[in-house]
Amino acid sequence: MSGLKLFNTKSGVTEVAPRLAEAEPDVQDLVEAHMETMLGVRFLASEYSTGPVHGGRIDSLGIDENGAPVIVEYKRGIDAGVVNQGLFYMAWLVDHRDAFRRLIRDRLGVHAAARVLWSAPRLICVAGDFTRYDIHAVREHRHAIDLVRYRYFGSEHVGLETVASFAGRPAAPKTGRRTRGTAKTQRTATAAGVMTELATAVDEALLGLGEDLTKVSNQTYTAYRRMQNYACLVPQKKAKLLVYLKADPAKVDLVPGFARDVTGLGHHGTGDLELTLQSERDLERAADYFRQSYALA
Repeated sequence: MSGLKLFNTKSGVTEVAPRLAEAEPDVQDLVEAHMETMLGVRFLASEYSTGPVHGGRIDSLGIDENGAPVIVEYKRGIDAGVVNQGLFYMAWLVDHRDAFRRLIRDRLGVHAAARVLWSAPRLICVAGDFTRYDIHAVREHRHAIDLVRYRYFGSEHVGLETVASFAGRPAAPKTGRRTRGTAKTQRTATAAGVMTELATAVDEALLGLGEDLTKVSNQTYTAYRRMQNYACLVPQKKAKLLVYLKADPAKVDLVPGFARDVTGLGHHGTGDLELTLQSERDLERAADYFRQSYALA
C-alpha cells in the first residue's frame, strides 16, 4: 500500500483517508478523459479489440509525446496478472503495426502515422497496488513498463505514484572501423570528444535526480522522463548541446545565450524552456533548472 499521507490544513490538521475506486471503469474513465495531463500520453482508443483470433480488448491505446505506442491497462486493486495481461497485448501490438498505424492515421493524420517510434513501445499498468513479483518482472522484461499506483483522496483529489519504471533494453550500438584522418579531421574529432564528454555528464546529471527516471532516444533527441518527459537532450553540429525542459519559462531566470523561452517555436523534443550548454560551467548553472523541471514531470 502507498505510504503517502495527505492532510487537510484548512482547520487544524485532518488526515484525508486514501481509498480505492468503487469499480475499475471509474479509474479507466478518469484517466482516459485526462490522459495527456495525467500520463503524458495522447488518448487514441478505449476497449480496442484485438480481433476474433486473439480474442481480447486493450483497455486504452495511446501514443506518448515521443511518438511511442502506449498500452494502458487498469485494475481496481491488486491483480497478479496485470503485467502479463499487458505484455500479452504488447506482443499483439508489435505484430500488428499496420492496425496501429491505421488508428494513428485516422486520429492524427498521415504524418503522425509515419513517425511512430516502434523501438520503444510502452506498457503502463494503473492499479490499486502491485506485488513484489510485478516489480521484479518490470526489471527483467525487455519492453518499457511503468507500474502506477493510484489513490483517491476524498471526493476531489486523486494521486498517481510510479512504483516501478523500466525503459526497456535497447539494441547494442553498432561499432565501425577506426580511421586515420588529417589534422583537421583529428581536431574535429577532438572537439567532438569534448562534446561527447559533456553529453555524458548531462546524461548523468539528468538521470541522477531520481530512481524513477528512464530515457528513450529517437533520431533527433533523447528524452528523460518520469511519467512524462521532463527534459530532452538535442545534440547540435556546432560545439553545443540544447536541453529542452518542462519548467515554466515565466518562472525561471532567462539568461541571454543560456536560457530562453521557446514557447510556440518549433524544435526537436518537448518543453518550452531551452538551455544552451557549451561547457561544464553551463552544466553547473543548469542544475537548478533541471530540478525544477523534474519536480513538474
